[in-house]
Amino acid sequence: MVMKRIVVVSTSLRRGSNSDMLADSFVEGARAAGNEVEKISLVGKNIQFCRGCMGCQKLGKCVVKDDVNDIMAKVLEADVVCWATPIYYYEMSGQMKTLIDRMNAMYPLDYKFRDVYLLTTAADDEEETPKRAESGLCGWIDCYPESRLAGTVFCGGVNGPREIEGNVKLQEAFELGNSIK
Repeated sequence: MVMKRIVVVSTSLRRGSNSDMLADSFVEGARAAGNEVEKISLVGKNIQFCRGCMGCQKLGKCVVKDDVNDIMAKVLEADVVCWATPIYYYEMSGQMKTLIDRMNAMYPLDYKFRDVYLLTTAADDEEETPKRAESGLCGWIDCYPESRLAGTVFCGGVNGPREIEGNVKLQEAFELGNSIK
């Protein structure tokens, strides 16, 4: 069996968040399948807005001195990327969108990831709730033509910290991670 290098980006800034717990379950499953997994939490990270200077296209990295270039380097080397985000107003979190915008330097570079996963949580539990976040992430994935959205898990009806405890969606996230071989 060939071990895959997996990067999980947990974008919630709330410690003990529901989406972070979903990410932890995915990580456990992926490790149980024998993969090398690194979870990157955005808690405490310095991620500034994109300035639109396009310097990244010439340099292959962002000119802004913060935590993005380190995160981007790990994503570029990953075989699999998993994003975890709370849904705010039927969309991915602002910090996830800001990070995606800042990773514009990746566009002309060689990348290894082929499969991308999305884990989402929200207070609203309608089936359509994560669709805009999925669409937004697919816009990023479309810039990497050898990649695809390989799977998603959505857990609605959770709002306060750790409300997801005991929810069957944690097992679903574990199984999704565990399916990566």
